Amino acid sequence: MLPVDGRQLENVKGELLKLKKKEAADCPTMAQRGQDRRAEETEKQRNSRLSDMAQRGQERRAEETEEQRNRRLAVMAQRGQERRAEETDEQRNSRLSAMLQHARERRLNVIKGQNHHQIQTFYAARTVLYPIVEEHNCGEMDNLCLKCGGLYFRNEKNTRGIYTHPR
Repeated sequence: MLPVDGRQLENVKGELLKLKKKEAADCPTMAQRGQDRRAEETEKQRNSRLSDMAQRGQERRAEETEEQRNRRLAVMAQRGQERRAEETDEQRNSRLSAMLQHARERRLNVIKGQNHHQIQTFYAARTVLYPIVEEHNCGEMDNLCLKCGGLYFRNEKNTRGIYTHPR
């Protein structure tokens, strides 16, 4: 082995550093390649990728312990707090406005769901209470009242066979 002095070692280190910088400039980083790939993907590919990511995240969360979950939630809360502390008044107002709109939509969906449930319950109760309803047809409203000139059904007469119009 040849003896190496400090100056030669520094020169070699400098050359190695220059080569690494040149190589880094010529070669895109992994993040850049991923960004380029995402920019070129179709809507179907994007949805598939996001679906896969969501599935993996769901599986990871399902397998985590209570301690890991608490740690993850604490980190998320801390990040959210930091992000809210750094936002401008305009960003804050925009965020609060979006939250308000989301809450309105959620309440409206709940009300629609309750209405749908009430309607379904009504129909179910009606079919149970009145399972067989026979249709009744009074015929045409073509009889003329001699007293007032109004029209009435043929069977709208009292026991004496006289039509008594409403007072």
